[in-house]
Amino acid sequence: MKYLVKIFIVFVGSIMAFDDLFAQNIGIKGGLNLSNMLFKEDGETYSDDFKMRPGFNIGATAEFPLSEMFSFETGLLLSTKGFNYSLEESEMGESFKLESNINLLYLDIPIVAKSSFDLGYDKKIFATFGPYVGIGISGKSKIKMTYDGETESDEETIEWGSDEESSDFKRLDFGLTIGAGVEINSVLIGLNYSLGLANISPNTDNGNMINNRVLGLSVGYKFSRY
Repeated sequence: MKYLVKIFIVFVGSIMAFDDLFAQNIGIKGGLNLSNMLFKEDGETYSDDFKMRPGFNIGATAEFPLSEMFSFETGLLLSTKGFNYSLEESEMGESFKLESNINLLYLDIPIVAKSSFDLGYDKKIFATFGPYVGIGISGKSKIKMTYDGETESDEETIEWGSDEESSDFKRLDFGLTIGAGVEINSVLIGLNYSLGLANISPNTDNGNMINNRVLGLSVGYKFSRY
């Protein structure tokens, strides 16, 4: 955790230094992530029973105004991704329960176009759309099995890379993000959806494909410079 705090401080400092040179506005934001993953093989989807995994997003943003209505925005955001899965069955008086989850931490860099519409009284609504790039930083996989009252559990560290034998996921992620929200004075409340387009599966045989999906809710504050 201390390591992550140091990383975040460096990120915020970098954005602020960047703002001194180029940007009009900087901001900070954080909030809730609800993430899932799409698994496909030979055209069949195997992730229909996956559940959204709650997590977080936090980071710094920089906005570059082009006009009163249009700007583009980027930032450095720590963002959790992954999924939850559970299965419970019983037969002939014996029960079986499986619980597993993948918890991934990424550094995401969005580069989005932003349209803002002034409602008056220091209120605006906005919409964003554009690409993002993500870099996998860390991750854990957990599994817990309960059979006839006895429980076994295991936890492993995610191995990033492109080796089909030893790697769990490719480190590089990218895709599209779309969002909307409201700005009241300098406080921003936003909702966005990130559609992962990168196949992060190291093994692409038989059409193997793994994509990230993230629904995010965030609250931020913008430090304006005029």
